[in-house]
Amino acid sequence: MIAKLAGLLDQIMPDSAVIDVGGVGYLVFCSTRTIGQLPAPGGAAKLLVETHVREDHIHLYGFIDAVERDWFRLLTTVQGVGARLALALLSALSPDQLALAILSQDKATLARADGIGPRLAARIANELRDKVGGLATAAPATVTANPAATGKEAGAAADAVSALVNLGYRRAEAFSAVAAAARKLGEEAALDALIRAGLQELGQATNQGALR
Repeated sequence: MIAKLAGLLDQIMPDSAVIDVGGVGYLVFCSTRTIGQLPAPGGAAKLLVETHVREDHIHLYGFIDAVERDWFRLLTTVQGVGARLALALLSALSPDQLALAILSQDKATLARADGIGPRLAARIANELRDKVGGLATAAPATVTANPAATGKEAGAAADAVSALVNLGYRRAEAFSAVAAAARKLGEEAALDALIRAGLQELGQATNQGALR
């Protein structure tokens, strides 16, 4: 099984690339995130690879980093999510946006990906909610209520997550709490407000768990 390819970028297409390794060209299907980080044709390229073997074909799926590869593996454990739909999700949402959408059960955001309807989005959110903790830890820490947010707002949310982690909360819990706080307070919320609201969210979750 092929796990990694390193060579020269021979061709690049919207959803795939050809990597020349010692004169052999390997067609690798990729997300737009990975495609966007590849060099110009002729440049050195390296991709982590998942090899899918079927009776009628062998397909290679390439990833620019281990975070995206691990998300691909997790997404394809959901019934109805094959390799192509997993790449569609990774093209529409970055790993941290996926973690946020799943932890906050934001099915509408998941349904932004091509081929992901409301029912499948709900299945992904439900089945993966308790499985994204480790992946959320490895993913970038851009946590906001709006997946398109950048700059100061995203930085404040990321700092709030770090602060809660430093207080002893698991990153997945902190990630979810700050996401909920950001939705309530708005994208321009200050760091201290996000931390306070995040702690309130965590406290409410703890109390609800104690009542069950």
